[in-house]
Amino acid sequence: MRIMGLDFGTKRIGVAVSDELLLTAQGLDTVQRKDLKGDLALIKGIVDSNGVSEIVVGLPLNMNGTYSEKTKEAVLFAGELEKTVSVPVRTWDERLTSIQADRAMLEGDMSRAKRKKLSDKLAAQIILQSYLDSRKR
Repeated sequence: MRIMGLDFGTKRIGVAVSDELLLTAQGLDTVQRKDLKGDLALIKGIVDSNGVSEIVVGLPLNMNGTYSEKTKEAVLFAGELEKTVSVPVRTWDERLTSIQADRAMLEGDMSRAKRKKLSDKLAAQIILQSYLDSRKR
């Protein structure tokens, strides 16, 4: 049993999965977006091959907690994903996760090209780890 975290974006979707004990999140992949149907099929394949029992989609809320256009897109995506997979799909507040990911990579002295490649996957990992930590409380 694993939980998957997704950092939804218009160009890319970062993917992370938990360990089987649901303690830690590991970045898995970055999906280059093509079309919704293809994106959903690809994610379904990842769900099936990794024994995922739940999916958490990052919800990009404004700093004051209100919805933006990106938030609405993420909610619609989560709804379509839930129709495609046979596991529950939840949303999770992802405010500042991209900033956290960028800061961690800067501290690691990564080049701009490497940061761009890893940013979405690391953001998905941060979203998922936050969700896993909240379950422990």
